[in-house]
Amino acid sequence: MSEHPAVLPVAAIGLAPLADLLARFGLEATLVPDGGSIPGSYWGAPEAGLLGSTIYVRSDTPVHSALHEACHTVCMTAERRAGLATDAGGDFDEENAVCYLQICLAEQLPGVGAHRLMNDMDAWGYTFRLGSTRAWFDSDTDAERRWLRQHGLVDDSGQVTFRLRS
Repeated sequence: MSEHPAVLPVAAIGLAPLADLLARFGLEATLVPDGGSIPGSYWGAPEAGLLGSTIYVRSDTPVHSALHEACHTVCMTAERRAGLATDAGGDFDEENAVCYLQICLAEQLPGVGAHRLMNDMDAWGYTFRLGSTRAWFDSDTDAERRWLRQHGLVDDSGQVTFRLRS
């Protein structure tokens, strides 16, 4: 079971909604058997793993972890995606854009939503200079929105475009 039992696990929403959402980007969500190691997991189980265009999860993987790793895949360059295995890399600006995008995508998952995901991010230990994910998201993300727009990942109104960074 997850080290942070208060966070929403994939089992609570089922793999299908997550897989459907990621498929809109051309990504695949693959369920690993309970207790099994998670291929490509940077932090180790139960955290999600990355190999190529596949996001690996178990039923106890936090939804925020699956979205975070998927958003790394979305936000990285095509060259980095081609060799993706476990470590998404990226710089500070990209990492912050990933955090912003995962919150946007949470709105697309029934039973999740941005507020739940932000609470789970805080429970897991994400840290933002304003003290909480919600405070950061609500008042300190102009640079992240610009970055996402610049790379075609959100449109001018802030809506997710469901494209990968080229």
